[in-house]
Amino acid sequence: MIREAIVTTRSLEGEPHIAPMGATVIEGGYLLQPFRPSRTLENLLRTSIAVVNFTDDIRIFASCVVGRRYNVDVKKATYLDCPRLADALSHDEMTVERVEDDPQRPKFFCKTYHSEGHNRFEGMNRAKAAVLEAAVLVSRLGLLPDEKVDQEMAYLAIAVEKTAGPAELEAWGWVLDAVAEHRSRRAS
Repeated sequence: MIREAIVTTRSLEGEPHIAPMGATVIEGGYLLQPFRPSRTLENLLRTSIAVVNFTDDIRIFASCVVGRRYNVDVKKATYLDCPRLADALSHDEMTVERVEDDPQRPKFFCKTYHSEGHNRFEGMNRAKAAVLEAAVLVSRLGLLPDEKVDQEMAYLAIAVEKTAGPAELEAWGWVLDAVAEHRSRRAS
């Protein structure tokens, strides 16, 4: 099973980094597979620690994918010297146990060092899931034909129109802008 999460890491100098990632559940922890090149990959190789953050703020996922500035507060994790999302619903502090190299996506087998809950989960929202799926589409704009993107976005728009609150509408707008900007850059 893959859980969509925000993975936080830090550089050797202590600079926090935030990235959306599918964390694959494995016995005792998670398998993380950041793409090459990425700051998450470099930080994991250098520090061997990370935090898997669970949040329902879809703007964090969308802002990371579309490259939009969105203020996200971090604080030190409970036990590991690694940042975590200050407003996470929960977080799992991870230590890298083993790395399998790969030219595209190395595999980091991580053990859960500490888990902690912080905020109440308020339930599912179809618009959040739709924005998450749209953000995944944006991350693949260079790989997918426009017709496929348009078809998927039209379907996802139904859930956004029916169930979105202000946060989901804001993130949806960012995703729509990213698609338009991609096509504009490609046309010029």
